[in-house]
Amino acid sequence: MNVHFWGVRGSLPTPLTPLQVKAKISAVVRHMRPEDAESEESKERYLESLPEWIYGTVGGNTPCVELDSADGTKIVFDAGTGLRTMGKLAIPQENLHYNLIFSHFHWDHIQGLPFFDHAYNPKAKFDVYSPFEDMEAYLRNQMVQPYYPVPFGAFTKNFEFHRVEPGDPFSVGNLNIVCAEMAHPGKSYSYRVEEKIEGEVRSFVYATDVELSLNDFVESPEKAKVFRDADSLVIDSQYTADEAIRKAGWGHSPFCYAIDFAIMWNIRDVYFFHHEPTYDDRKLHTILGIAREYAATSKREGRDAVGVHLAVEGLSLSL
Repeated sequence: MNVHFWGVRGSLPTPLTPLQVKAKISAVVRHMRPEDAESEESKERYLESLPEWIYGTVGGNTPCVELDSADGTKIVFDAGTGLRTMGKLAIPQENLHYNLIFSHFHWDHIQGLPFFDHAYNPKAKFDVYSPFEDMEAYLRNQMVQPYYPVPFGAFTKNFEFHRVEPGDPFSVGNLNIVCAEMAHPGKSYSYRVEEKIEGEVRSFVYATDVELSLNDFVESPEKAKVFRDADSLVIDSQYTADEAIRKAGWGHSPFCYAIDFAIMWNIRDVYFFHHEPTYDDRKLHTILGIAREYAATSKREGRDAVGVHLAVEGLSLSL
């Protein structure tokens, strides 16, 4: 399976500010030596040598993660503003069939759907999955006057809604999926997706908007189905530890808990996700460095340290 990140920011869209752009340009100029400007090749080498926080950006779109299976099944986790970018830049699904899976229906996870071009194509088909009974109403209600000028009825009529039960596996194409309820205001759900390729099962977990607590580190059949021995985990890591204490009950986790959680459930790689909107690229990459040092000191017996990564817009990974 292939996974692509279209939106990774939490709570609300966060475009780069003029001051942040200026800071990046200033850093480029400040570090440049005369020999770095001698030729086009030297300029390219210099740019490629810059730290990631200078040379790129984590991105400001809210959650949207695309997963494609070997048989062509397409799943889209959440419909934040990253979904609009996906509609503009991604190669359209040949059969125009999209499977939308929602963690929950807070605004930052649904606000991209009205701007997804393919939703207006009468030939397109959408299957929508979540444990929420009123999922259709939630999506319709964000598209009523005076909040939005175009009603939900302008979409293709081929929308079908499927309510799933936590702990009960279901299939989408050749993919096997199961979800578990997590701690978040109004509830949120994490999903495990498995695909069998040449006799080997690959697993991916999407776990945004979760406030990890001691209960999540206790073995339970429901949690084990979703998290145990997963290959890759995309997880809410919005806060530092200090910030998580100040914002207890807000429904998000500190990055250090995400690493401890991955170790406990024997997960290979963890991708920090739902980034705090007040954190700029430099702070996020600083957090990544600290997290990797922390993970390196927390090796598991018989297995390498957890791989720690930032979920970044435009990043793709293959499992």
